[in-house]
Amino acid sequence: MASSSESSENSESFLRKRRGDALVSDSLSHDSCSETVQDEDSTKYDKKVGVSLQTGTYWLTRIVLLRAIAFIYFVAFTVAYNQNTQLIGEKGLMPCKDYLRSVKRYVGGKIGFAALAYTPSVLWFMDWNDMDANLDGIALAGMTLSGFVLIMGSANMIIMGGLWILYHSIVNVGQLW
Repeated sequence: MASSSESSENSESFLRKRRGDALVSDSLSHDSCSETVQDEDSTKYDKKVGVSLQTGTYWLTRIVLLRAIAFIYFVAFTVAYNQNTQLIGEKGLMPCKDYLRSVKRYVGGKIGFAALAYTPSVLWFMDWNDMDANLDGIALAGMTLSGFVLIMGSANMIIMGGLWILYHSIVNVGQLW
């Protein structure tokens, strides 16, 4: 019996050294002491930790990835705003109005699912009389949404889906560009 009590005392002293807890021999006083030690530990950690960062949340990766994608969209829409009029505008090198007319003629003369499947673009639903303003409006809307995501560092699927639709609306009517 003496050896078992000595081993339990050695293990308790070892735990005391590692944890820094006080050694309490009585089981009743050990329970009450452990409650007070836990209360002190919890208040000690609550005071020091302002934001609890947990492993496996990937919060930094999300913020960096969203801002990187938003930066790429912002640059793409800025370039589109500056060059769309000269490249695919009404008097551009390859006007998108002529391309949309040829696609409409190819799919049977009406704007429907076949036209949207062949060239998915928001421009099918806009007025074609002022195509330069339509292209600039899409580019400005894309710059606004991507700038919002870039500054805030957060977005939802509606915003990201809107950016994707706006970007592909310009790219799909760009033909060779």
